[in-house]
Amino acid sequence: MAPERAPTLHQLLVFYLEAGVDCALAEEPLDRLSGPVAIDEVGISAPPPNLTAAAPMPAGRIESTPGTEAAILSAREAARTAPSLEALRALLEQFEGCALKSTATRLVFADGNPQARIMFVGEAPGREEDLEGLPFVGRSGKLLDRMIGAIGLDRTNVYIANVIPWRPPGNRTPTPQETQICLPFIQRQIELVDPDVLVTLGNPSTQTLLATREGIMKTRGKWFEYNTGLRVIRAMATFHPAYLLRSPSYKRMAWQDLRAIAKALEQAPS
Repeated sequence: MAPERAPTLHQLLVFYLEAGVDCALAEEPLDRLSGPVAIDEVGISAPPPNLTAAAPMPAGRIESTPGTEAAILSAREAARTAPSLEALRALLEQFEGCALKSTATRLVFADGNPQARIMFVGEAPGREEDLEGLPFVGRSGKLLDRMIGAIGLDRTNVYIANVIPWRPPGNRTPTPQETQICLPFIQRQIELVDPDVLVTLGNPSTQTLLATREGIMKTRGKWFEYNTGLRVIRAMATFHPAYLLRSPSYKRMAWQDLRAIAKALEQAPS
């Protein structure tokens, strides 16, 4: 039997692209299989000691370093000074306190109408959003458009943003530190838009903005109060469109949430 031929560079690149790999995190490849590998009691290979994941932090606690604390303080001070959305965007363009900025293609600030009565907030941009500089423009964005269209809205009368304005490398989950650094900017963004209804899309944005530790299955469809310091805004959590693409059976629940949101908009004074 002839030995199997090694894949060509082109074949490797095609494989990586189909697997969803679209960026490199280092200039040189890292062999994560080299070195000693431990075998646990049930015969499952464990990673080498230097690759073992850190123990999860307790709920509500964030590992802090002087650099992180300084970045959070800097973000709070900068966001507080922004008198308008245009000024806030300019501050984010110049902000160097979040490492995600150096790996992202561009800032993904917002889309839609700044005078909208309803604001949608997701977690972080994906690949398409990073390339275009607008939130929710990929597959999940198209579904979001259909969702808001079902209650008679479109991007001309809603405002859309993310907690994190830069795409994490490889679409990884933002760290708690990255989230806390970016939090003052989205809080100021909500304050400046001043919508009648705030909709958090998915678990991360819901837990970050609505100060809850419960999962999306328990929080969706319920009304919360979001206090900007100047005004209390009605807020509701619902499923992230990306989750609905993976689990379409939950679209019915999302539709129930949207109907409640539409009713609230009708009842709120314009």
